[in-house]
Amino acid sequence: MKVRRSERLIDMTRYLLERPHTLVSLTFFAERYESAKSSISEDLTILKRTFQMRGTGILETIPGAAGGARFIPYILKEEAQAFIDKMTDLVADKSRVLPGGYVYLSDILGQPEILRQVGRVIATQYLNQKIDAVMTVATKGIPIAQSVATYLNVPFVIVRNDSKITEGSTVSVNYVSGSSERIKKMELSKRSLQEGANVLIVDDFMKGGGTINGMKTLIEEFDANLIGITVFAEAAFKGNRLIDDYTSLLRVTNVNDNEKAIKVIPGNYLEKVFGAEDQK
Repeated sequence: MKVRRSERLIDMTRYLLERPHTLVSLTFFAERYESAKSSISEDLTILKRTFQMRGTGILETIPGAAGGARFIPYILKEEAQAFIDKMTDLVADKSRVLPGGYVYLSDILGQPEILRQVGRVIATQYLNQKIDAVMTVATKGIPIAQSVATYLNVPFVIVRNDSKITEGSTVSVNYVSGSSERIKKMELSKRSLQEGANVLIVDDFMKGGGTINGMKTLIEEFDANLIGITVFAEAAFKGNRLIDDYTSLLRVTNVNDNEKAIKVIPGNYLEKVFGAEDQK
């Protein structure tokens, strides 16, 4: 059914936003709206300019018979910094202090708008890298992994500490907990990753890095490739952290169980993604 341009622009915007990193052909849009390809090209030019002006993302237009348009979401550095500053203030609440130097984050990471922004922020870091899967460990990292995977338009896989019959055959590894130095086990379904897959690890909170190091070992067992590690928050750690190359949105520099005191500052995300000048 032929539609007016205003309606066409609205529907095209919705269609592209729901399918990030997916090439949509001009032919598809032309047939969908019963419009000439030249009209569709003009519409895409409008969307491309608007997305860029609003900091929504990049709309790649690819010429040729096999060409089309691909929407790649990202966040501008000013918006990312404002979001991280907001999260810093939100997490720096003494009522969030938990025994053992942990911080209560479940209510924050249960809010849809915050999760959307976390996913968008993390996805921006890997804008120009090929990611085939997002990996996390059950259970608190799952919402973050799902949000990031949505913006990258790739599957997310969940590493578990115990067997589930619904997972089928699994690959398991032993790892050392970075904070307690205990030996633990984690496993992943054999169907979760393909050999040679490019994997991004995400998690909600990191102390000694033992859990993430265990996921790195699992990725190696699958003959897959680790592309990056990003966590919502990291805690200052006095021992030898098992992970040294990672990105964090927030850094908890001090947690005092007895005094219920907590200090939170931005992590290294802004520096790693946008450059050192954004940390000033």
